[in-house]
Amino acid sequence: MSAARSWPMLLAVFCSAEAASMAGFALVPSLLPRLTQQWSLSATQGGWLSGIFFLGYIVAVPVLVSLTDHLDARRVYLACAALSGLAMAGFASFADSFAAALCWWWLAGLALAGTYMPGLKALTDRLPVAAQSRSTAFYTATFGVGAGLSYLWIECVKDLVQWPLLFAIAAACAALAVLLVWCAVPPGKAPEPASARVGDWRSDWQSVLRDRRILAFCGGYFGHNWELFGFRAWLVAYLTWTQTTAPDLWTTMPGLIAALATFLAVPASILGNEGAHRWGRSRWLQGVMPFSCLLGLAVALSGGQSSRLLVPLLLVYAASMNLDSAALTAGLLIGTSTGMRGTALALYSSIGFAGAFVGPVAFGMALDAFGRGSHAGWAAGFVTLACGVAFGRWAIGRIGTLPSESSSP
Repeated sequence: MSAARSWPMLLAVFCSAEAASMAGFALVPSLLPRLTQQWSLSATQGGWLSGIFFLGYIVAVPVLVSLTDHLDARRVYLACAALSGLAMAGFASFADSFAAALCWWWLAGLALAGTYMPGLKALTDRLPVAAQSRSTAFYTATFGVGAGLSYLWIECVKDLVQWPLLFAIAAACAALAVLLVWCAVPPGKAPEPASARVGDWRSDWQSVLRDRRILAFCGGYFGHNWELFGFRAWLVAYLTWTQTTAPDLWTTMPGLIAALATFLAVPASILGNEGAHRWGRSRWLQGVMPFSCLLGLAVALSGGQSSRLLVPLLLVYAASMNLDSAALTAGLLIGTSTGMRGTALALYSSIGFAGAFVGPVAFGMALDAFGRGSHAGWAAGFVTLACGVAFGRWAIGRIGTLPSESSSP
């Protein structure tokens, strides 16, 4: 079967594997109220426990993703999906304190560095050029599907079993992702390196770091992830606090609301990429990022409002913060030569997920500073999210006007 005909099946395989490998993604955010109480954590410590996942990602991604410029990305993906299963199993068996939990959750984030972007690289390396932009949008949107399913199944099961069993289930799902890619995706040839000498990574990194367009996308992704993952890390805890202070049917199952908010990332991300095609990538990004910032401030000012008003506002905000996601990633990929994509993605992921680490920690610090038991504390937390996406908008403003793109499927 030709590549042009088989690419939808290949896309389905990678998206399914991505969703399976992310079964444990929402475990710490969903269990944060329980773990905070069990281990007597401050809000700042809670932010660190959520953010350490992305710190592990940052440490590994420059090596693992740039490695895909020199060998088949499928090999990196398989090894790190297996590592993800090991990290979940380790958390289930040995995380009996804050310090131990930090170590195992850090390892889980390190494993994500070898599955998310290397999975995208393995996919796009096997696709015809005409299918790469929209396939990238679907793949990156599947991150939202996987995260949403993670919130959903955890919400349905967490009151029925002890929390270590939840991590064991996630480990089994990671093993399923390994099996799926191993069986359904044939090995490929190592890509031709862009540098003059095979293995000369220094030349690759120098070229990428001199590219103003790549750096602007990296800054935009930093702001996007600051907002997005700060929001996801604290949403269940915020809804749990809201239910405690003002009980309402709308916030009875906070994990369900978090799942719905995360699922909204899928259509928002895909539509965002289509909007970038239609109106121009720079123009689109410079419009939707301030919109998300304003909605974050609106949530901050909505403290004390009825849950019937608050929950819809949170869902609209959750959708808005994903209108830039696929547009950013696709914009980086389609303007970067094939031989340099791994290194560009490594830098993009490193800087972007530094924002994913900063977001939860900044939110937690704001809570501690203004009072985690008060509306002022939670309002301050949401203001930090608005600051994150505002920085992303500033970074994208440094990019100038991008060349027009073909919207062919």
